[in-house]
Amino acid sequence: MARMIEELEDESDAVIKYKRHANGRGLVSPTARVAESAYIEPTAYVEADARVGMEAYVGAGSWIDTGATVGDRTFVGANVHVGAGCVVGSGVKIGSGVKLGENAMVGNGARVERDTRVPAGAVIELHGSAAARAALTTPLRAPRPQQRDLRAPRAPRRAA
Repeated sequence: MARMIEELEDESDAVIKYKRHANGRGLVSPTARVAESAYIEPTAYVEADARVGMEAYVGAGSWIDTGATVGDRTFVGANVHVGAGCVVGSGVKIGSGVKLGENAMVGNGARVERDTRVPAGAVIELHGSAAARAALTTPLRAPRPQQRDLRAPRAPRRAA
């Protein structure tokens, strides 16, 4: 039976413990939050305090750095580095070999082509009809219906 906890050493010889994700067997830090429906390839890493959403896919050799967020139904290709503090929206497709700099933001439904270098702090978003399509296909929380207090009397209507 495969071990559920892996111990690895970093450059400073500190031992870091990772657990294997149930779906895909990728290495996940104990403080990271990864949805059960996400698929993490066996050679991928999800670092401390990172978050990976529902039905997301993280490809082989990819690295989700400390504090990064990957949204629901997002595809992260092989050998991708999502920098510390990055926010990747829902429905995003990131090609293989991409490097997202620290604190970069990728909006819902955007695509990042393979072998692209995104600088630190950059913002990638959709414009026009593609943005509207992405917004419509990304499920939002249902707004709370306005409830009227039935005990309070209604104000009389004025004639126009």
